[in-house]
Amino acid sequence: MTAHKGTILIVEDDKSIADFLKASLVSGGYTVELVTSGRRAISITADTEFDVILLDLGLPDIDGIKVLKSIREWSEVPIIIVSARIEEGDKVEALDAGANDYIAKPFGNSELLARIRALMRFYEKVSNTKEKADEEVFSIGRFQIDYARRKATKDGSLLRLTPIEYKIIVFLSQNAGKVLTHDCILRRIWGEDYVGDGQILRVNMANIRRKLEDNPADPQYILTEVGVGYRMVEPEAFLA
Repeated sequence: MTAHKGTILIVEDDKSIADFLKASLVSGGYTVELVTSGRRAISITADTEFDVILLDLGLPDIDGIKVLKSIREWSEVPIIIVSARIEEGDKVEALDAGANDYIAKPFGNSELLARIRALMRFYEKVSNTKEKADEEVFSIGRFQIDYARRKATKDGSLLRLTPIEYKIIVFLSQNAGKVLTHDCILRRIWGEDYVGDGQILRVNMANIRRKLEDNPADPQYILTEVGVGYRMVEPEAFLA
């Protein structure tokens, strides 16, 4: 018998896709709830605790982005957008609105399950360490961040980072495995009122990579999601 791995809410009005998702998740050991409208998704999320939500954007009653924003008003439940919309603008909008990941239709069963596992590992780590975050050392491959001492090292040698560069890698490390959009990083590091074209972020990221990566042109630690943002690799998935 497959062990229970968590409870997942599917928000999808296309019956064939909904049936595929449900069958894949149940066979993978997950308990599944299925709803076909945005209003029902908001209602059930307010009353029920889920480990992950798979949310379609093209719902019949409310656009998925509005559903996402509504849920984010009270819940930090991990949400993966599952959508036929493949434009970068749609992905950026969803991630900025609070989605944790975005997977475009069509997709494979293995990819979906891998993304769910990664997201659940990330949130389990956050939940277990939230109160001790300032005391911990983040370690990935040969790279470490000592939050308490406010220093970053590689192979034991101190990385000479500017205050802004340090803030960027801390923010990325605290969200390892998650794609952070350009706007999200800009607002977090330079403030909610920052206005600019993002060039300042690209310059700082290039400097960080020169100091951190063995080959800045082929980064191992901080990956670029083209047209969307950046993602620091999870420690569990990193191959040193």
